[in-house]
Amino acid sequence: AALKAQLDNRLFGQHLAKDVVLKAVLGFSNNPSPKKPLMLSLHGWAGTGKNFLSQILAEQVHPAGLRSKFVHLFLATLHFPHHDQVKLYKEQLQNWIRGNVSACPSSVFIFDEMDKMHPGVIDAIKPFLDYYEEVDGVSYRKAIFIFLSNAGGDLINKAALDFWMSGKRREDIQLKDLEPLLSVGVFNNKNSGLWHSSIIDRNLIDYFVPFLPLEQKHVKMCVRAEMTARGYAVDEKVVQAVADEMTYFPKEQKIYSDKGCKTVQAKLDIHEDL
Repeated sequence: AALKAQLDNRLFGQHLAKDVVLKAVLGFSNNPSPKKPLMLSLHGWAGTGKNFLSQILAEQVHPAGLRSKFVHLFLATLHFPHHDQVKLYKEQLQNWIRGNVSACPSSVFIFDEMDKMHPGVIDAIKPFLDYYEEVDGVSYRKAIFIFLSNAGGDLINKAALDFWMSGKRREDIQLKDLEPLLSVGVFNNKNSGLWHSSIIDRNLIDYFVPFLPLEQKHVKMCVRAEMTARGYAVDEKVVQAVADEMTYFPKEQKIYSDKGCKTVQAKLDIHEDL
């Protein structure tokens, strides 16, 4: 219930992601003996809410969220920068995960920038994601792994635009319209850390979660939420001004914000004097 309330109040324009993640987490947390860890792969353009959702989810498992010593965030460009060090990264990653799950079985691991991850690195965690009772005396079945990636974003945007062009409601897009596209697209995308990955090959990702491009109305919701969080009264003139400063695509129709809600905070700073 708390997770649902958080997603309803703080994540905008993502009916699919909300629905899928809620069901996945509910099923996983209600299962006294899951057969494997929960593995979610979140896909979509920047600013659509992937990071945000993973933080909300982490807070529901460990109240300190990203500040908790049981929640671990890896950034591909920071933690695994060099192509010639892949073997070392794989060893380090295995040791790190083994140590942390030994300390806390319900550890949460978030891998950001999966589209910048060197192919092969992430396959190091495959043994921990598989259907094993234990690996070297440690059970990983209560852990949660989350991948965040821009890979597949173009496929999602195209599908959303096709829906719009054919006069269908955005809310009618279903997981089955996008998930098969995503799993194949990401597996075959050379700019994806999951390129030809055994994790996809072995069907270890429970859900490929698509994040749709955000429309202007969703950007406005982000602005209102940010104003409220700062303790301001919501001023619709400012809301409109911030939304108007965003750039939208396609060029002709200007339906979707090309940065999602990513620059809302910075743009609101400019209007603070109002």
